[in-house]
Amino acid sequence: MFDLDQFVADCRAAVEQDSSYKSVREVVARAVSEPAAVVKALGEPKAGIQKIFQSPNLTVLNIVWAPRMTIYPHNHQMWAVIGIYSGREDNIFWRRVADSPSGVVEAASAKSLSTGDAYPLGHDIIHSVTNPIPRLTGAIHVYGGDFFNAPRSEWDPQTLAEQQCDVERIMRLFEEQGELYSKR
Repeated sequence: MFDLDQFVADCRAAVEQDSSYKSVREVVARAVSEPAAVVKALGEPKAGIQKIFQSPNLTVLNIVWAPRMTIYPHNHQMWAVIGIYSGREDNIFWRRVADSPSGVVEAASAKSLSTGDAYPLGHDIIHSVTNPIPRLTGAIHVYGGDFFNAPRSEWDPQTLAEQQCDVERIMRLFEEQGELYSKR
């Protein structure tokens, strides 16, 4: 049975034991192996970002993507582990174009994550995310740092030029998409 307080305690202990994502990935994989238990503990998914835990070396979020929602290419400047407990998310991984003065990126690879997957992202990963299905996608995101206060970048979706990441804009986007979905 998934217990949110125990999950956070296990993630904290994992980071104290090993500052890489490896131990945390095991904790997240155990949790999302029983998706119904995660939904029961977190409640029925509602589009948005729910802050579960935040400290200088660990952030735990419940992120629920509205149907067909997409977020710009961005980095985290810390490792992350994404555990899907409902739905699917498609990730495009990007790499910087050599000798680009404006930090332009190009698509490098892709990965689809489905219910039960626990996938690690390295410190330097740049990715964009889409919920490609017509229903909500729920995921537990665990970050190896303070997600809300780390200086990060995002890339303009048209020009693919680098710019400062606006976390408040991302939070508003999730809120707006959630409101639109709930009005359906």
